[in-house]
Amino acid sequence: MFDLVHKHKKVIQILLAIIFLPFAFFGIDSYFRSGDSGNTVATVGGQSVSQQEFSVALQERQNYLQRMVGGRVDPAMLDSPELRFAVLDGVIRQRLLVNQALRYNVLVPDEQLQQVINEQPAFQDDGKFSHARYVELLKRQNTSEVGFESSLRRDLMVQRMNGAFVQSAIVPNAVAERLLKINAQQREVSQSVLDPEKFAAQVKIEDGAVKAYYDANQSAFQVPEQARVEYVVLALDAMAAQTDVSAEEVKQFYEQNAKQYGKAEERQASHILVTVDSKATPEQKQTARAKAEQLLKQVKQNPASFADVAKKNSQDPGSAEKGGDLGYFPRGAMVKPFDDAAFQMKVGEISGLVESQFGFHIIKLTGEKKHALDEVKKQVELDLKRQKAGKKFAESAEQLNNQVFEQGDSLKPAADAQKLPIQTSGWISRNTSDNKVLNNPKLLQAIFAEEAIKNKRNTEVIDVGGNTLVAAHVIEYKAATVKPLGEVRADIVKLLTRQQAAAQAVKQGRELLAKLKQGAVEPVTWSAAKLVSRENSQSAQGYSGPGLAEIFKADGAKLPAYAGYESSDGGFVVVKITRVIDSDAIDAAKRKAAADEVRQLVAQEEMNAYVASLKLKADVKVQQDRLDKKQQ
Repeated sequence: MFDLVHKHKKVIQILLAIIFLPFAFFGIDSYFRSGDSGNTVATVGGQSVSQQEFSVALQERQNYLQRMVGGRVDPAMLDSPELRFAVLDGVIRQRLLVNQALRYNVLVPDEQLQQVINEQPAFQDDGKFSHARYVELLKRQNTSEVGFESSLRRDLMVQRMNGAFVQSAIVPNAVAERLLKINAQQREVSQSVLDPEKFAAQVKIEDGAVKAYYDANQSAFQVPEQARVEYVVLALDAMAAQTDVSAEEVKQFYEQNAKQYGKAEERQASHILVTVDSKATPEQKQTARAKAEQLLKQVKQNPASFADVAKKNSQDPGSAEKGGDLGYFPRGAMVKPFDDAAFQMKVGEISGLVESQFGFHIIKLTGEKKHALDEVKKQVELDLKRQKAGKKFAESAEQLNNQVFEQGDSLKPAADAQKLPIQTSGWISRNTSDNKVLNNPKLLQAIFAEEAIKNKRNTEVIDVGGNTLVAAHVIEYKAATVKPLGEVRADIVKLLTRQQAAAQAVKQGRELLAKLKQGAVEPVTWSAAKLVSRENSQSAQGYSGPGLAEIFKADGAKLPAYAGYESSDGGFVVVKITRVIDSDAIDAAKRKAAADEVRQLVAQEEMNAYVASLKLKADVKVQQDRLDKKQQ
């Protein structure tokens, strides 16, 4: 049986990083049920992928990409046809592999799933799993335990399918060694850079070229439409903060939900184990009992000797070397006879013989933790306040929605009725806002809709996440405009000058490279020679990926050899290779790492081919027109 915690830790870390995978909002049943054909973006073997499922997956991928770059990406760029298709393809791929996992009985039992979750630091408090933290983290993401766990279970199933391909992939040692040698090879190089700046003085930009560029690139000089809005915010946390709870209510809530806060009583114990084989004869069992009774008598007479006796005689290798210490454990963590005995003892007490399926135990209770409400009081109070405020929040949300709609020419009536302050924003664009509350794609879309801009109507009440609702009213609007040519002329001249200077630098660089390759002696100023390799990017000392590729593509059999490439700033770099140093030493660890890396690549290609064959067999059909964002 594989070790889920060790092998699949990365799976759940990725799952948490994305917060959470697109499928986390659906139970396992929704993953397979078919729906209304008019609400279907694809079918996989007759099973539908719904608009809702696709929209959630797309939104989660967009949110993940925004987090990756700190929210600095124009949302419109994250709604491209390519991204939409890639997301749908991911949904289809996941479904196909889960279907196959179920077909071949590649399942993840509940106890193994729970083990994976328990081992995640994000869900732990003082190094131990906290159900309260687990629930709170999921709650923050509007995700249910059932949804998250079914998503994680599917991911682990797919991971096991992937693992089968990795284990079966074959990579000869000769291939790994060849790759290592190629990667470790060093080349001594020097360079000559043709900088565009050196050619700028030779460039003259005509007025006609400036006008032509301006006319052809109007979007580059466009000032996007902007708006200022008034808005009101209804937030559950704000209502909860204003909700009073008594100490008695907090205590009762804690007692009713003690299990949720993961703070059950714990015990610390040491033990001496005399093992009994499950197939032992009555005589063998009696012999073991007699030995255990002798050890029990010894530690009862001298309790201080318990640790020494455990080290010398206990047959539990995991605890014997620690004097029998098992550390702290909650109720239910040990086998039942041991558990029952430990939680009936007092600290310092030594038990009689306790028989379990492993043999005979002698237990000494060394510590106990009776967790108090004080340890989790703040969280209990917050949860109770949220619970009490929840009903009022739902009622207020419905009232706010009606008031904003029925008196749509102003937010004041709704704000007065709900006792909410009307706030005013700065200038915001259709794609982004510096105001975190307003920086929600759906809300921004509503703000710049015709109903809000032209008809001066309130937006609908928008859920911006985190149990927070926002409604807005446009108070000032600026239509999109194009900067006049006179304002941007200097920028265009500078840009065109740079482009033409770069073109000249590249042209002359290629001509120089061709002459050097033909053996011509050209007056070239070379930089100091450096050793570079593929193995360590730091050893490249300033050479880019394309530059390294060209350096190692050059024929090193005849030196000096020459190569060249366009630099990232638009110039051209000519490189001279004067020495090639091969490495014959093959480190065993590196060989294994190289083989593992290639094996992963081979397995991935095989997996892709397998998924492609599954798509053909499953008769996957995509409703391309329904991928259009206008359909969402």
